[in-house]
Amino acid sequence: MSEGKMLQQTRSQQIDDNLQQISSTEVQDMTAQSDAMSVQVEQQYRASAYSILAALIRGVPTQDILEHVAEFAKVNIENVEEDELLLSMSALGLAAQSSNVAAVDDEYHVLFVGLGRGELIPYGSWYLTGFLMEQPLSILRDDLKALGYERDESVVEPEDHVAALCEMMALLITESANSEQQENQTGNIGKDETQVIFFEKHIEPWMGRFFKDLSVADSAVFYRAVGRFGTALINFEKLYLNVV
Repeated sequence: MSEGKMLQQTRSQQIDDNLQQISSTEVQDMTAQSDAMSVQVEQQYRASAYSILAALIRGVPTQDILEHVAEFAKVNIENVEEDELLLSMSALGLAAQSSNVAAVDDEYHVLFVGLGRGELIPYGSWYLTGFLMEQPLSILRDDLKALGYERDESVVEPEDHVAALCEMMALLITESANSEQQENQTGNIGKDETQVIFFEKHIEPWMGRFFKDLSVADSAVFYRAVGRFGTALINFEKLYLNVV
């Protein structure tokens, strides 16, 4: 990676691109059919899944995003009773189909904003220490700097926000896949050490708990499905990256 990338500026275009990668006609069972998929497409699905979560949590999703997610309802879930990732994706699509922007806007603000604070606090420091802006954020900033990323000063949210970390994982997956493709290599593409370390240090210790909390939050309707999908993705990634 080049030095001094502004994190928010780099993320925006890549995340928008990733959002286009998953469609109802292309989604496959990543757990059962991984060997039959091209490695490159597999990484696109992983990056896109993180990007979708980021788009749904970084702010109130637009109508276009809800319509895109609603397409997941068309995913074929026959004979996949044990594939929680695919089942949760279908459930998320159904939830998006029955939602509208105004209702999701209200729900989002109760969950994540509130009067003073929302029902949930979507930050790593909070989940790991019970406080905001603590040592986990400092460690994360050091690691981002080592990777060549700098914080865009126009961004208000700290880097340990759920959406920011999902966006970062999407970037790492995409950059790794593109690098391997340019070098005409296969093999361990998408599972490079940088991804494993970042996931193990900054995502695995707490994000699964956040998504589980979201899936049962009192104020959540649409976002319960988001929480279920997020939980399924984190569990999938633990197995995929061999992080236990």
